[in-house]
Amino acid sequence: MINPWVLLQKEGSLTEEAKRSLLHAYHERGEKAILAAEHGNVKKYRNFWVVVGRTDEYIVEDGYCTCDDFLYRGGECWHSIALRVAQICDLYEEFDLWYTQRPEGNQDE
Repeated sequence: MINPWVLLQKEGSLTEEAKRSLLHAYHERGEKAILAAEHGNVKKYRNFWVVVGRTDEYIVEDGYCTCDDFLYRGGECWHSIALRVAQICDLYEEFDLWYTQRPEGNQDE
């Protein structure tokens, strides 16, 4: 199976072959990443990239993510995979704003 990142760079979009390659390489993390990129859950702000998860937003920068999966288990989480996919395939929403966290009292549980 071809490297998913090489294939994505070549295709420039999430073709069925690219999706299969991501799923083969990353399994469930790949599936979540594809869905996040396709559904517009990757956001670019002036100062951060943010991936919106089911219950929170995660800052992803330079291979680092603020999610528990990345912090405690290490390695690539689905948020960082989604960011790479979105960047390559131009599947992100861009805001000409500084990213700020929501006030603590307004966060979803």
